[in-house]
Amino acid sequence: MEAAAYLSAMGFSVALLEKDNQLGGHLLKWDRLFPNNRKAVEVLEFLKEGIEHKVEIVLNAEIIGIDRLEGEYRVKTRDGRVFQANAILLATGYEVFDAHRKEEYGYGIYDNVITSVDLEDWLGRNREFLNAQGKVPRKVGFIHCVGSRDEKVGNLYCSKICCVNAVKQSIEVKQKVPKADIFCFYMDMRMFGIHFEEMYKEAQEKYGITFIRGRLSEASENMDGQLVLKVEDTLVGRPLKMSVDLLVLMVGFVPSQGTRKMGELLGLNFDSTGFLSFVDEHTLPNETSRPGVFVAGTCTSPKSINDTITDARSAAAQIASYLNGYKIAARRPVNV
Repeated sequence: MEAAAYLSAMGFSVALLEKDNQLGGHLLKWDRLFPNNRKAVEVLEFLKEGIEHKVEIVLNAEIIGIDRLEGEYRVKTRDGRVFQANAILLATGYEVFDAHRKEEYGYGIYDNVITSVDLEDWLGRNREFLNAQGKVPRKVGFIHCVGSRDEKVGNLYCSKICCVNAVKQSIEVKQKVPKADIFCFYMDMRMFGIHFEEMYKEAQEKYGITFIRGRLSEASENMDGQLVLKVEDTLVGRPLKMSVDLLVLMVGFVPSQGTRKMGELLGLNFDSTGFLSFVDEHTLPNETSRPGVFVAGTCTSPKSINDTITDARSAAAQIASYLNGYKIAARRPVNV
């Protein structure tokens, strides 16, 4: 949406093809954003304002083919429509890691194991905070890096936003249930953004949230429906066992099916993580190996909303440069 807004404002004719029945992607599933607890809907309204009456929006657009003839692309959808374009921007996003793949954590097996996405939906609906037994949870555990930095599932990369999201959500749970004991089990706390470290400090000092450096090895259920966690505390070098009433898995980012499909249709390159690769990460992070095809957002790597919007504007500038034939668009990255 943001790239379309910028390109339209620069005078280009833009068609935005959306595979779902509404715009917004994962932002539609989020309630509040870190670090200032801003409502996600405010950002979505800002993005929509930029494309109102300016951009052709096509919903439920399932793309089945992309051809290039004499420098022009033809994008075909399942309903028989054909869109002609001099440039294409892929913003096919990400999917969250399927927590079922970590069977030892019990997602889909035990009712009181949920994901960070489930919790966000719960918080957004502002319902009474109860576990599967209809009780207010007195102990809540957050597990970081689920599906990220994990050789067993083949994802060696950091998903970038999970640590700060765990801090945000743990504070929100504490605000709803002040008497609850909350534990965050982490590998490393990666609070990379401005004010993020302040929020991490506030979580400990103001809300009394406990952070334990260690990775969950197994979750099981006892007779009372509580979850028994086996964790190695890597700071003190000893095993730890505790029970919680609710377990939240902080799921990371993985490449979306749409990213794979569009990349293959256009003959683009993928990196070792399965995300789309670009010409050069330092100098041309929005340009692909195919002329006139650009990328933006989380189809190339995990990004926060802030980074995604900035990347969209960067892609718009690169596309405008390409379409106008500016020499800057023809520069190639230096060999290093």
